[in-house]
Amino acid sequence: MTSHSKIAPVVAFCGWSGSGKTFLIEALIPRLTARGLAVAVVKHDAHGVQLDTPGKDSDRFFRAGAGVALRGADEFAWRTRPSEATSLERTLRTLGRCHDVVLVEGHKETPLFKVWLSSRDGAPPPSMVENLVEELPWEGERLERAESIVLTRLEHSLKARPIIGGILVGGASRRMGRPKQLLEIAGRSMAERVAGALEPHVDEVVLLGSGPVGKSLIGLRRLVDAAGPSGPMAGILAAMRWAPSATLIIGACDHPHIEGEAVRWLLGQRRPGRWAVMPTLGAGVEPLFAIYEPQAAELIEDLAAAGTSAPRFLVDSPRTATPQVPENLRRCWFNANTPRDLATAQED
Repeated sequence: MTSHSKIAPVVAFCGWSGSGKTFLIEALIPRLTARGLAVAVVKHDAHGVQLDTPGKDSDRFFRAGAGVALRGADEFAWRTRPSEATSLERTLRTLGRCHDVVLVEGHKETPLFKVWLSSRDGAPPPSMVENLVEELPWEGERLERAESIVLTRLEHSLKARPIIGGILVGGASRRMGRPKQLLEIAGRSMAERVAGALEPHVDEVVLLGSGPVGKSLIGLRRLVDAAGPSGPMAGILAAMRWAPSATLIIGACDHPHIEGEAVRWLLGQRRPGRWAVMPTLGAGVEPLFAIYEPQAAELIEDLAAAGTSAPRFLVDSPRTATPQVPENLRRCWFNANTPRDLATAQED
């Protein structure tokens, strides 16, 4: 899968000069961020961009021909020259990787999802405006209506996102002494049980890693572990790089009691603004049999680059939700890591 569609929905607010575009977006941002959403804004300025003071070191670097990254205590700016890398499409795609929604001011001539803001004189939009979904009058509660449009767009985007189920089968199974995914519970291997629970709820089930599987799973797509990181991170990154616009449900191959009801509960925890869902059992979080949205990819990449092999450290991100698993589903997260665990599972 090599989809390059935008991860975050884009909503453009267009209108004639004086229609209140800047005022509306400025008022809309705190409403959205209060909901836990990461918001980006793209503004077209025909008069040019003034980012730095002439004569400052960073301005001198830029005028000498370099792209310049400006990093402060609580902000970051990147100054570069127009190129294919800074096209509107590329910019929206880049911002979408680390934001929930991108708001655009202007760009009425581009093929974006657009809301038209009427001006005081009621002048209609030009005929060349495409993808215009709604016009907001000058009078009335248009801030509330704009918020509703964005939230609806977010929900639609979340529901339309493809869902991939990934089964990690690359572990060494040292404590078990043999490949866990091949061990049978009630006549079915543990990997088959995980695949069976996932299949009705996802668009595709893939194998993550090079471990052997039974005949019934040989036809599944297999992704090679990402180079560099070890453990589950290698499989998770392989899936994220292969399907950058998809939601991932990552499960281990050793969940003997997994069932579809647990998958449904997990999918029901998805919300705009949640980039990962790691269920909580007691005092600990579960990074496997968990959900990773596309925006989590950059966070996972950062962990891997820092040499971290455990995805559980993503729990430190405010974008990670950790809901408590209902009592009747807790057994679905049980891992059979040792022969004793296996014997216990076979007795249940």
